[in-house]
This record gives sequence, C-alpha cells and structure tokens, in this order.
Amino acid sequence: MKTLLSLGHGYSAQALGRILPRADWRIIGTTRDAEGAARLAELGVEPMVWPGADLTPHLRTATHILTSIAPDRDGDPFLRAHGPLMRTLTPEWVGYLSTTAVYGDHDGGWVDETTPAAPTTARGEQRMHAERAWLETGLPVHVFRLAGIYGPGRGPFAKVRDGTARRIIKPGQVFSRIHVDDIAQVLRASMARPDPGAIYNVCDDDPAPPQDVIAHAAELLGLPMPPAVPYDEAEMTPMARSFYAESKRVRNDRIKTELGVRLIHPDYRSGLAALLAREG
Repeated sequence: MKTLLSLGHGYSAQALGRILPRADWRIIGTTRDAEGAARLAELGVEPMVWPGADLTPHLRTATHILTSIAPDRDGDPFLRAHGPLMRTLTPEWVGYLSTTAVYGDHDGGWVDETTPAAPTTARGEQRMHAERAWLETGLPVHVFRLAGIYGPGRGPFAKVRDGTARRIIKPGQVFSRIHVDDIAQVLRASMARPDPGAIYNVCDDDPAPPQDVIAHAAELLGLPMPPAVPYDEAEMTPMARSFYAESKRVRNDRIKTELGVRLIHPDYRSGLAALLAREG
C-alpha cells in the first residue's frame, strides 16, 4: 500500500484524495486545529494537527508527499521546521502546489513553463521562493502552478443568486482558471509518471475576462445580469485585488503532452454547467 502525506490537506488535496483508491492508498493529512482534524477524519483521512504533532515517522514512511502549505515572508514554514530531515527522505514523489502568480503581469499575453518567473505581487514572490526551496531539497519534487481554482462550494452561483455578484470591468483583464477535479487528475497523472524537477501549469484551455464568467453563471441560472462596476470603483478584498493586478493567458500543453491529461472541464462553461448539475 502507498502512503500519501498531505501537508495542509485543503480543497485541492481533498479532491485528489477522493480519486485515490482507498484499497491502495493510506492518506495522512495535516490541518491546523482540532476542528479541521475532525473534518478530515469524516473524509476517511488520518488527521494530524500541525504545527504541533511530530510528523517525523510519517515523513520517513510516506511514499508520496503533497504540500499545499502557503509560504510567508520568511519562506516555507514546513521547510523551516523540517529542512534538514527532508534531505534524508526517499519518497517516490513530492508535489508542491504553487500558483501562476509567479509569472507576474504580461498584459494579457501568453506564458508557459519556460517563461521566467517575474512576480509582481508579494503572494507571487513568496511562492517563487518556496518553489525554489522545495526544488533545492534534492527530493523528487514536482511543481504545479495552479490558475484560479473553482469547483463545488467555490463557484459564482451563490453570489449571483443572492444579488451580490458584480461584473468588475478592467479593460484588457484576463484570467486563467481550473476546476478542482482537473487539479486532482493532473496530480494523479504525475504520480503515475514521475519526472523530478518538472514544472506544470494547471489551467484550462480558455483564459477569459472575469466578467464573462459571472455573466455566464447568471445566464445558466436564468437570473438578471449582475451590474457592471469599473475596477477603480469596485470594493474588493486585498487578495481579490491582487488577482486583478496581473493579466495573462497561461498555456497548459505540458500536462497534455507529458502527462496525457484530457481535461474534464476544458473551459469555464463546461465547469459551471457541471457545478449547476451537481447542485441538482
């Protein structure tokens, strides 16, 4: 039996856990508190509260390690705590979940995995340094640069229904995005075809302006079109505003040619239709 140690077993990691056959896989997931541990246990995951728990025995026996833990201004918190130990491990595969924010702003132009990292936000810069730190451990690390994530519980329908959705208009703005189910299948495909040091963009085929996604959600629901709001007048969280600070189209050829992935949801229209059908 293989063992996946999932550091920060959150939204994307849980999607992977759902498609790994439990007859073949033991899944250990870390979370930050007892409440999170209880939720993981309900999913059939062996929970560990970290920081706090001694993960050394699990690190030594895990065949696969996936980390979703976000870095901070001082780097990757897990490597700070376990850096020397990590260099002694012998897992088959290590995955690091990063972000396409490492590419920075390209004024709507295309980027791929050969495009130099040039982040323009603190979030992107922290991820860039964390990527490098994991790659420098000498472990069989694979980096996955995720576009904007959506899926069950993370779609636009709730805000469209309750009337709080807005079509924020910033001329020339375009995002790439990815359904969480496609993240899961990319990770599983990589586990089946390890290529240590590889970097993969994980996004769909159709970068699009964010207001188009909101508009399509309203159309699917048969509800009035949410109002358009100029970007300069929009109220947004700092995280949301950081997304609008950069505009780029992200290529995903490598996950197809090297991992053999065929996207479940190649564009937001397919993904939103699936979410609505799932809501039933």
